[in-house]
Amino acid sequence: MRIGIVGATGAVGQETIQVLKDRRFPVTELHLFASERSAGKTTETAFGPVTIEAFSVEATRAMDIVFLAVSGDFAKEFAPAISSAGGAIVIDNSSAFRYDDAVPLVVPEINGRRALGQTLIANPNCTTAILLMALAPLHAEFGVKRAIVSTYQAASGAGAEGMTELAEGAREFLAGQPVTASKFAHPLAFNLIPHIDSFQDNGYTREEMKVLWETRKIMEAPEVLLSCTAVRVPTMRAHAEAVTIETLRPITPAAARAVLAKTPGVQVTDDPAAKLYPMPLTASTKYDVEVGRIRESLVFGDTGLDFFVCGDQLLKGAALNTVQIAEILI
Repeated sequence: MRIGIVGATGAVGQETIQVLKDRRFPVTELHLFASERSAGKTTETAFGPVTIEAFSVEATRAMDIVFLAVSGDFAKEFAPAISSAGGAIVIDNSSAFRYDDAVPLVVPEINGRRALGQTLIANPNCTTAILLMALAPLHAEFGVKRAIVSTYQAASGAGAEGMTELAEGAREFLAGQPVTASKFAHPLAFNLIPHIDSFQDNGYTREEMKVLWETRKIMEAPEVLLSCTAVRVPTMRAHAEAVTIETLRPITPAAARAVLAKTPGVQVTDDPAAKLYPMPLTASTKYDVEVGRIRESLVFGDTGLDFFVCGDQLLKGAALNTVQIAEILI
């Protein structure tokens, strides 16, 4: 298939190329699109050297599938034209179309059927995708009434610039120099910041509200109550999330483990005696989402569960999920 990637020089674009190769996606032509500034440069990829092309609607419409790893504003402006009749299938990684009722928001293991027959498909927020790998199968089996989520989100959630700022900030801190910040609201090295995206009128950030909005849409469960506190922490890759749920039907840790153990894309990592639990260190660069610390909620009793989730947000939260969507379509 003729595959185009717009935003190929960014962290998600680079990961997408590698995932396509690793999963043996049938790529016959790989076209990398970027700004005029990058056009003409040759870059090494998992498929060999590729010359970057200047983006144009005409060129991308000639592809079979186009992955957008760009801003929401760019996607809003160009995705409809690329994916209109006679064009390419567009899988968009931005937030531009996630809340559009006409555009499916897809996590393949949960609602992959929604992608069939569509020419424009939205990829969810990375935090939501990682959460739902555990939450959705538990909802299907026990019914989730409400959930409280606290996230511990890596610097790479802010792209390559976020990772660079964390590394430079750590060097500055250890050298006894002032730690500077531009990508984040405050220095992230040896710190954490309970602020991701813009604050809303209700006191939550947009990042926190995304988890609610997208969970309801993907699980087709508008009745689920959910609140989230999103925190940026000084790790490089992999978002972690502490989750408390109240269920409609009784749930036990053993029953939850049994459900999660047979869920594709989930790895139950839950042996406290052996100090085995989800961590960014072990979840980074891994396709599966780790789930552990599974225990009965002390608040909700036999209709409640606490657990911990960790997943690589550049993979399941972005590049891997988009390639899995594409796999559904071929």
